[in-house]
Amino acid sequence: MTRTRRTVLGIFALAAGIAVFVGGATRAAWAQTIPQVNARVVAVNIPGASAIAQVGTFLGPTAPVPPSFPFKCLLPSPIPGFSSGAFIQPGAVLDPNRILVGSRSNFGAPLITDGSQEGSVLSIDPSRPGVRFVPPNFAKSAQSVPPALPVQPSTLGGVVQMYSANSPQWFNGQNNPGANTALFTGVSNPLGLSNNNAFGRLWPANAPFGDNGIGSSSILDPDGRPLNGAPNPLIGGVYAGDKTNRNKVAVPSQPQVFPGSLSTGAVGTALLGPSPDGGTPGKNCRAVFAVVTADGAIVQEHTGKGLDGIAGAGTVQPLLGKSWDPPNQGVEPRLGVLMNPYTATPFAAWQLFVSEPFKNTIAVVNLKVAGTTPNQVFGLDSITEISSPYLKLPVDLAPVKRDGDSKTWASNTTLDDGSDFYVANRGDNTIVRMRQDRTVVAVRQVTVGPPLSDARLNGIATSTDGTTIYVTFTVPNQFQGGVLALPAF
Repeated sequence: MTRTRRTVLGIFALAAGIAVFVGGATRAAWAQTIPQVNARVVAVNIPGASAIAQVGTFLGPTAPVPPSFPFKCLLPSPIPGFSSGAFIQPGAVLDPNRILVGSRSNFGAPLITDGSQEGSVLSIDPSRPGVRFVPPNFAKSAQSVPPALPVQPSTLGGVVQMYSANSPQWFNGQNNPGANTALFTGVSNPLGLSNNNAFGRLWPANAPFGDNGIGSSSILDPDGRPLNGAPNPLIGGVYAGDKTNRNKVAVPSQPQVFPGSLSTGAVGTALLGPSPDGGTPGKNCRAVFAVVTADGAIVQEHTGKGLDGIAGAGTVQPLLGKSWDPPNQGVEPRLGVLMNPYTATPFAAWQLFVSEPFKNTIAVVNLKVAGTTPNQVFGLDSITEISSPYLKLPVDLAPVKRDGDSKTWASNTTLDDGSDFYVANRGDNTIVRMRQDRTVVAVRQVTVGPPLSDARLNGIATSTDGTTIYVTFTVPNQFQGGVLALPAF
């Protein structure tokens, strides 16, 4: 498919040692003196620190579906542990103010024996003063023989907690013994993370066998285990390879609407919202997530009907065979994915922004409803491309204002209506603020002194109140990786 390319031009100004770039027809008027941004080190000793998100509030919708919403299914009732219960209390693992951070370490939790890589999602309290030095083996109390309830170890007085890891107590089979992916865990070398704050759970995207091996994507409960009470027992809470394709898990048996699978590592993900099939009238809607794989394909995962494709390999620039320039710390390349449901097109249209690090571009993937009732899915409409001289290995994307109140698609990966977005550049450690019309608003340089001088950005997230930017970094020394916080701009 031929893409449309639009180039963003900008001008350059220096103020207080910070590089500030602005663009657009009135760009000269935007140039202004901006105070230096003081990045704060939140945590270190997080190997391969990657995907990041503030937990946020899980709405647990109780209000009716908005009248403009065309689907007749119901949004689920509050989910125990997410929208109520002990897991979201202050200081708990899913306290709305905590941040979730992906890592390629198990932190001592015993590794499963299928040859997959270590990996975990940590829950960190970013509000405490001082730098958190995460102990390398704090999760060794996780058990190799799965207990009735998983142990979520903590350290540093509860400031750092283990949410989930590639360890036996988090097998999909613990809640879903008959699943095709029963022997997969929900987290293994996580490279993407999208929270369904609207009506669901947490969804990591993983490259358990590296970018060239099969990928996985999961739906996690508050205790870090894959989905209990799953609508499809053959999926449970983990999609992997082609094991959970629609033709293998749909009941009654159905062919895929569009071909696709997690045939390579899952390198980014975003909530799309309720399925366009409308569900069963009077029954709960089912969530659908988009996942980008390392071969440049985009797939969609329906919690009830399984996996279908959206667009084939090479739709976005593949990451296969690519690696970050030294110092790369052995970290697989990843990318950012954002969903925009507030397009200028008719309601049944969605838009994905997908960073393409090695092209220094952002793909804008326009989706439409495709297929026939009752098996309507998301389909590819068109692709445009954002190009700018201020994109330097764009590794991740985050909304300036994330959607936090929509009953249908609130998520850390959903742009609020009209929101700008941030781009984290690994190439030069800058953060770009960009409008949806491709105008560059500003660029900030992230600098950290010794011993983190060689740090490279690897992920970005915004706080739910829009005041703070959190970034992950990797670094080639004993600190391995970590998290920074800086003021939003």
